[in-house]
Amino acid sequence: MQTLRRCGLALALAGAASLVSAADWQTLPEQAPAPADNPTTPAKVELGKMLYMDPRFSSTGTVSCNTCHNVMLGGDDNRPAAMGVHGQMGGRSAPTVWNSAFSSVQFWDGRAPSLEEQAKGPVANPVEMGMEDVEVAMNRVRQIPGYKAYFDKAFGPDSMSVDNAAKAVAAYERTLITPNSAYDRYVNGDKKAMTEQQVRGMNTFAATGCTACHSGAAFNGPTMPAGSGFFMKFPTFSDSEYVGKYGLMKDLGRFDVTKKDADKHLFKVPTLRNVALTAPYFHNGAVRTLDEAVKVMASTQLNKELNAEDTADIVAFLSALTGEFPAQTLPQLPPTEGWAFEYSAQK
Repeated sequence: MQTLRRCGLALALAGAASLVSAADWQTLPEQAPAPADNPTTPAKVELGKMLYMDPRFSSTGTVSCNTCHNVMLGGDDNRPAAMGVHGQMGGRSAPTVWNSAFSSVQFWDGRAPSLEEQAKGPVANPVEMGMEDVEVAMNRVRQIPGYKAYFDKAFGPDSMSVDNAAKAVAAYERTLITPNSAYDRYVNGDKKAMTEQQVRGMNTFAATGCTACHSGAAFNGPTMPAGSGFFMKFPTFSDSEYVGKYGLMKDLGRFDVTKKDADKHLFKVPTLRNVALTAPYFHNGAVRTLDEAVKVMASTQLNKELNAEDTADIVAFLSALTGEFPAQTLPQLPPTEGWAFEYSAQK
């Protein structure tokens, strides 16, 4: 398992691919798991949603969590690279927040072991929300009188801390799950839930070897202990024509975090849930369409060239992974009551 997690072994898997048994097709749980030190409660979710939507905690007052991970869309921003304060562009495409609770690590390079830690990262990133540090951002929260009552309700008195703010955001994000897709209904016994083409695509997806990486309920690999992560080398076959075409070797992936040569070009395996909604694709957002992304993956990861029919069938199956989105209503944020923060007008 360690070798599989670290290196992918796509070479061996490509030659040994076979149809996945019925027992291996998993449906998405109705509820996301929560850590023991941060059980999900309605009060935390309410507060977390407010913090998630509030742009006042960015240096310019223009960027919130929802800016790049838009829950009114597919949980991302449909940009090749995320845009932060002052119109700055990040180095990677924003991953979807939907079903992110089913990942054992966060960010493309796995640098955050949990949703709680991930929530702190963008705030102090100079390209994303641009605050000096997370404590400075938290001071802005404290200066808005209306927030105190929500913290008291969620965590008790004197609880306005960075850690609790991050716990609240994480609690909200754990409600962002999309079960009951056509695929889920099919696996649960409704054999009319998917079309004939989608069923063909499901079998082709497995026979091609895609499930070597994209397995499990969220199609992001096997369940791993929190913080460990399921990583794969991308691209595995660097001589594929797509590598140069889409600049797939430019980003060193997890190496940027660990500085270990063995981690070069390792990336967290992303979920395929709702993948039809999250173009453009891959960590650099270089591929615009899902059918092209399928062909790129077959070539770079499995050393296979798919014909047009198999590609179309797999794309049809991936469309069956679009689930039911829980209704999102915008929260009423606590006002600043006649005064304003001093926002940064320059980089």
